[in-house]
Amino acid sequence: VQLQASGGGLVQAGDSLRLSCAASGRTVSSRGMGWFRQAPGKEREFVAAISWSDGNTYYADSVKGRFTISRDNTKNTVYLQMNSLKPEDTAVYYCAAPLGPLYGSSEYSDPRQYRYWGQGTLVTVSS
Repeated sequence: VQLQASGGGLVQAGDSLRLSCAASGRTVSSRGMGWFRQAPGKEREFVAAISWSDGNTYYADSVKGRFTISRDNTKNTVYLQMNSLKPEDTAVYYCAAPLGPLYGSSEYSDPRQYRYWGQGTLVTVSS
């Protein structure tokens, strides 16, 4: 599975961005997809995830109500709509896919459950 993330950029606080992650290779129809981010000097953290089969979504508390994850099964693509961006959202954003299906928020939010990672796209939010 290859993952290609795109959509990052430099925006001002309060602006919006939409990230995309296109998956190619083996089908991801039975897997979830997740977004993680890593700010300079910090560990990689969970942002959002979506179950590919039933569309259940999971969010970190820090982005709940501002970010929305969605998927287009026909395009094997997952999106992360980010609204009301804050300077603390500045990070490299990575999309990821697990080796197999995941169950529950604890698994979806655990980066160790993901086998495939995109190259990352930088989001910079200025104050």
